[in-house]
Amino acid sequence: MNQSLQTIPLLNLSIAFIPALLTLVILFKWSLSASNGLYAIARMLIQLMLIGYFLTYIFESDSSGIVIFILAIMVFSSSWIALGTVSENRLRLYKYACISISVGGGFTLALISQGVLVLDPWYSAQSMIPIAGMVFANAMNSVSLAAERLTAEIGRDIPYNEARKIALHSSLIPVINSLFAVGLVSLPGMMTGQILSGVSPLIAARYQIMVMCMIFGAAGISTACFLVLVKPVFERRRAAAAASSIDPM
Repeated sequence: MNQSLQTIPLLNLSIAFIPALLTLVILFKWSLSASNGLYAIARMLIQLMLIGYFLTYIFESDSSGIVIFILAIMVFSSSWIALGTVSENRLRLYKYACISISVGGGFTLALISQGVLVLDPWYSAQSMIPIAGMVFANAMNSVSLAAERLTAEIGRDIPYNEARKIALHSSLIPVINSLFAVGLVSLPGMMTGQILSGVSPLIAARYQIMVMCMIFGAAGISTACFLVLVKPVFERRRAAAAASSIDPM
C-alpha cells in the first residue's frame, strides 16, 4: 500500500475527454444544448488550470488572511450560484442564501477542521480549502434545489409550511442517496483519492465517514436556515398576489 499516485501525462489525460465528447454529440443529435455543455467543459478546464497554479501559491504562502479571503469568496460565490434556479428573485434572496450557507457551512467547517482534524495551524490551507470546497458546494446545491422547489410549490398555492417541508425533503434527496450508495455503489472522491495514493482502505474509510457526515450536516443546516429566513419574502409575495387577484369594486 505504499505505491504513490502517478502523474498523468497530458496525452493520457486527453483520453478522458472521449466520453465527454460523445455526450456532446448525443446532445447535438437530440437537438439539446450541446453548446452549453461545451462551454461548461471549456470553463472547467480554464478554472481548474488556474486554480492549480493559484492553490500552489496559497499553500506556500501560509497566510491566515488569504485563507479567510478565499473562504469568503467561496461563500459569496456559492450563494449567488445557488439562486440560479430562481433568477427572478436572485437579488432579493441573495443575502438569505449568504447567511444560510455561512451558518450551516461555517459551523460544519469549524467543527470538522478544529474538532475532528485539529488542524495546526488552524488555517492550514492545504486542508482547510479543499474541505471548505466540499462543505460549501454541497450546501450550495441543497439551497439551490430548495429554492427552486419552494418557488414551484408556492406558485401552486401550497401553504408555506407544507411547501417548506417539500423543499427540504427534495433538497436532501441527492445527499441521502449518496449516503445509501457509498461503499455499495460508489467509492467517493476522498476515499478513492487516498486509496490511489497508497493509504490503507481502513484509514480512507474513516476520512470518508467524516466527509459524508460533513456534507449531510452542511446541506441540511444551510437549507433549513434558508427556508426559515425566506419565509417573510414568500409570504409577502403570496399576499400581494392574492390582493391583486381581487377585482376592485
